[in-house]
Amino acid sequence: MSANSPTRHVASYYAASANPSPQRPSLSGEVVCDVCVVGAGFTGISSALHLAEKGLKVVVLEAARVGFGASGRNGGQIVNSYSRDMDVIEAKYGEQTARALGDMAFEGNRIIRERVARYDIACDLKDGNLFAACNARQMQSLVEHKALWERYGNDQLELLEGPEYRREVGSDRYVGALVDHSGGHLHPLNLVLGEAAAFESLGGIIYEQSPVVELIHGEPVRLRTRQGAVCADRVVLAGNAYMHKLIPQLEGKAMPCGTQIVTTEPLEESLAKALLPGDMAVEDCNYLLDYFRLSADRRLIYGGGVNYGGQDPANIEGVVRPKLETTFPQLEGVRIDYAWSGNFLLTLNRLPQFGVLNRNVYYAQGYSGHGVTCSHLAGRLIAEIMCGRAERFDAFAGLPHLPFPGGRLLRVPFSAVGAWYYRVRDALGV
Repeated sequence: MSANSPTRHVASYYAASANPSPQRPSLSGEVVCDVCVVGAGFTGISSALHLAEKGLKVVVLEAARVGFGASGRNGGQIVNSYSRDMDVIEAKYGEQTARALGDMAFEGNRIIRERVARYDIACDLKDGNLFAACNARQMQSLVEHKALWERYGNDQLELLEGPEYRREVGSDRYVGALVDHSGGHLHPLNLVLGEAAAFESLGGIIYEQSPVVELIHGEPVRLRTRQGAVCADRVVLAGNAYMHKLIPQLEGKAMPCGTQIVTTEPLEESLAKALLPGDMAVEDCNYLLDYFRLSADRRLIYGGGVNYGGQDPANIEGVVRPKLETTFPQLEGVRIDYAWSGNFLLTLNRLPQFGVLNRNVYYAQGYSGHGVTCSHLAGRLIAEIMCGRAERFDAFAGLPHLPFPGGRLLRVPFSAVGAWYYRVRDALGV
């Protein structure tokens, strides 16, 4: 991972409201363990915690701080399933693959809730998320979406047609919505910090400021940092968009993308209640979607836009404020207290990449915007395959992943053109 190791989190609302967490030492000298996990975000900490619960000696190497990447910067929405849903998976990869993935589509959500309850993690967990339709075409898609998810076992869905949606969202922007009562939202940085503390309570060790500068395959695997090394029987590569070329085989098959988020000043209780009466998380149905929710202290957290290639825009507030004020004109001129961005990893087919290198190096990445839940599922599946149960991990590992057209140099412009096409479709409602 990168030799540049920030000592603090990006200046986000989450960092400003994070629960106390120790600054862990960097690795010095050599350590030996059963499993070394590279990356202390959701995928890495989920894997480490599952493995520690099974009695394995696990060491985590983090280039910066626990939750420094997307796990500590995202919208905080618990959204079920994957970035490509079961109908697309079934059409492209067959009924057997769709059934295997469909059986796991809602499991990441349950894992999060189990973790919060078992380890008493304070992360402002709330129930309910909502998909908002901007036009009639999107509303029809939500009707079909409800039927699809019910076929795969989600019986906690509610369709809000026409003005019914205003029961949950105080905006004129939409024509209807689908509520998933099993979804929800939370403070993502506090979740990963709480999971890291749970891992350490089981004897796990986390080294921060310890980027991996070389990975030497073998039995055992050797990982070098600037001041130390780890020898491990097995390795989990869990850096996602911040992996920085540790998996060269996948370099052209995934692309970092930036998303931008702002957080308002605290809102009056009556105003917050008018915006989101049921305190649910919301995302719209556009290809380049907007998403928003209320924090525990009644701030509106609003995200939107995608920057292909992962570069931060010069003025994040300038990108997001117009979207926020279009959705909620009553917030025109509201003070923005925090504005930040972070990278997620996009794959061409919008499905996550799981796999094994040289029989003992495992990876999971590329959640394409659905990382909060799927990363928690990934951790469980990695623990399963390491303990002899491979079939569920292999259901993902068997998905084909093609490189972006044009290779590394042209993947950004090609993707931007594709995004422009879908943006036009969204605007026209076709």
